Amino acid sequence: MEWYHDSYVVSDDRKFLDLNTIYKLLKPTYWANGRSKETIEQSIENSFSFGVYENNKQIGFARVVSDQAVFSWILDVVIDPEYQGRGIGSFLMKSILEHPLLKNTKFALATKDAHRFYETFNFIERPCMVRRMVKDEQ
Repeated sequence: MEWYHDSYVVSDDRKFLDLNTIYKLLKPTYWANGRSKETIEQSIENSFSFGVYENNKQIGFARVVSDQAVFSWILDVVIDPEYQGRGIGSFLMKSILEHPLLKNTKFALATKDAHRFYETFNFIERPCMVRRMVKDEQ
């Protein structure tokens, strides 16, 4: 599927994703800075993966893990810093939330610093239990 807004396109077609760009976008983040390209590639293969493009250049990424019936977990939402502040992240989130295979599920995510952004999409902060991975302290 593809969604369009101004000169931007969001696509869930993995063939358009640029692994090197995704790696560069995720590397400076607090949640994915230790991930290898191989791990990122495997996570893409096992998720609904969304790329954001302008003139065929990838400028954003997100992915969703879902059972497509009850629950979806949004991860790795990132926009190239040069493009931030233009509403592209909101466009990406709207596209994810409207995806026909996901839109009827309950969405969840985790963030340390983007609460206000996600609140605009009706996410609310709640405590939850999380099992910490021994090998992955992220």
